[in-house]
Amino acid sequence: MTEAAPDQWLRPWARGFRDAAMLPAWVVGLSLMGVGTLARDVGYPVEAAVLSTILVWAGPSQVLFFASIAAGAAWSAIALAIGFASLRFLPMTVALLPLLRRPGQSVAQQMLIAHFVAVTAWVEALRRLPNIPPEQRVGYFLGFANALIVVSAFCTYAGFHLAGVVPAPVAAGLLCLTPIFFLSSMVAGVRGLGDTIAIGLGLALAPAAGWAIGGGFDLIASGIVGGSVAFLIQRWRKARKAGA
Repeated sequence: MTEAAPDQWLRPWARGFRDAAMLPAWVVGLSLMGVGTLARDVGYPVEAAVLSTILVWAGPSQVLFFASIAAGAAWSAIALAIGFASLRFLPMTVALLPLLRRPGQSVAQQMLIAHFVAVTAWVEALRRLPNIPPEQRVGYFLGFANALIVVSAFCTYAGFHLAGVVPAPVAAGLLCLTPIFFLSSMVAGVRGLGDTIAIGLGLALAPAAGWAIGGGFDLIASGIVGGSVAFLIQRWRKARKAGA
């Protein structure tokens, strides 16, 4: 190990772990308590619930997994449904990896990094990584993401054993923590007019898209429209400044 290793890996990793443990990890973890509760309701052991958090690392997919088991769905159908539910991580990973790619980095290392991409890790990384030296970004991101997983696994375990104790309104409120934190982080990470327009249009179009489209595709449609309009406006402003 070289002398530069602590500066490039250990210290950034510890700083990322600490930053996540201050608040983001608990927001995600508390929202995943319901996964432990659901696993207990369908008759699965606590080990399966915790393992799903470590390996799947996606609350909606975990809920889909255990709910589908409770409904008696075929394993092939469950795998296909979870695969489609996880497609949302592909554009997120494509957007994040350029910030984490380093010279000499292997495909296996990039696949390992991609495993840790989730909603909170993604939005917080986009906000924090540009201010971190490039050589420290991978260590910081892995520390941050590992804190999210460790706390989430602990909360999944706690949710399993607290099933029936936590009132239903409280459990429902905990599920809303992640989207609220996600929106707050996006607003905090706004870097220009394009970001503001994209977020504003997405929020404004969501109710209309829900009424007109529904079926789980309303958020996708409002996001595509809002993001596309923001992108075109941003390009128009850049072209106007270049021609001025």
